Amino acid sequence: MTLRALGRPPTPIPFALRAPASAGARLLFGPFPACLAAMSAASVPSSADPSGRPSPPDPFYDEIVSLRRAGTAFVAVILVEAVGSTPQDTGAKMLVTAAGRHSGTVGGGRLEARAVAHALQFLAAPSDPLPARFVSWTLKGDVGMTCGGAVKLYFEPHAAPAAAWPIAIFGAGHVAQAVVRVLLPLPCDLLVVDSRAEWLERLPRAPHLRAVQHASPAELVPTLPAHAFLLCLTQGHTTDRPVLHRALAERDFPFVGVIGSAAKAAVLRRELVAAGLPPARADAFHCPVGLDFGTNHPHEIALSIAAQLLTARDRGLPKSPAGAISGP
Repeated sequence: MTLRALGRPPTPIPFALRAPASAGARLLFGPFPACLAAMSAASVPSSADPSGRPSPPDPFYDEIVSLRRAGTAFVAVILVEAVGSTPQDTGAKMLVTAAGRHSGTVGGGRLEARAVAHALQFLAAPSDPLPARFVSWTLKGDVGMTCGGAVKLYFEPHAAPAAAWPIAIFGAGHVAQAVVRVLLPLPCDLLVVDSRAEWLERLPRAPHLRAVQHASPAELVPTLPAHAFLLCLTQGHTTDRPVLHRALAERDFPFVGVIGSAAKAAVLRRELVAAGLPPARADAFHCPVGLDFGTNHPHEIALSIAAQLLTARDRGLPKSPAGAISGP
């Protein structure tokens, strides 16, 4: 697969872009760890070497971004005070995951082993998270070292983020633009696919939004997560149908919605059956998508669609024997 990211190198995409190399998908924009890491590092002043040149950004912040992107729980350990003879200076930093020390150091040896063991206590209590705290140790009395100094460490736990709710939107027109803006504040992972780059470019930028240009959007249907909610909001019946056919013939998504009228739904169902789908599968989608309120204004349609998505999600997505989602 060829991905292009508007002036930045492509990075692995966790949601949706696992198509074969021939898929021809082009990532117009989306989350990039290097970009986020640069933003994090930029907020922390870097020191200068004796020549006056600034030193490189601390990789500690890059690692934090990488761990959060990977959904890994970790504890940040910072040496905030060092008195007397100590193996590291104030400001030393370390990241600890359930596997042990991930990166950085607060001194090595017994001090670091004690700090790692203490950090692991935070990660071992997911049901009753421990708050961040300062811990003071004397190196000789508390740690068992011959050094006569003392240290004060700050332990800050970071829980693994909850799994995002994947929503794939095929089409980037007026209604899709409005739907994206309604959904962006929610804890979801949005993918918008369209063949028209100019419409994708109008979408807002956000860390959990990816915009993909593809000449044949239906080819991305097999790459979506099994628990993705799928919306067909394309230019019309002829562009909705290929996406809908693959979604119903090859996958079993918890929610499939198509914009349009009851008359359009009837035509789609007849064509899906004619293409070989069992009638029960050909009926397993919502059209018109959205709850029955509001006008035909794109933002009101977007609100009705978001309301239906939330209703389906929070009902636990019960299915009928035929495979259709039960709900309004």
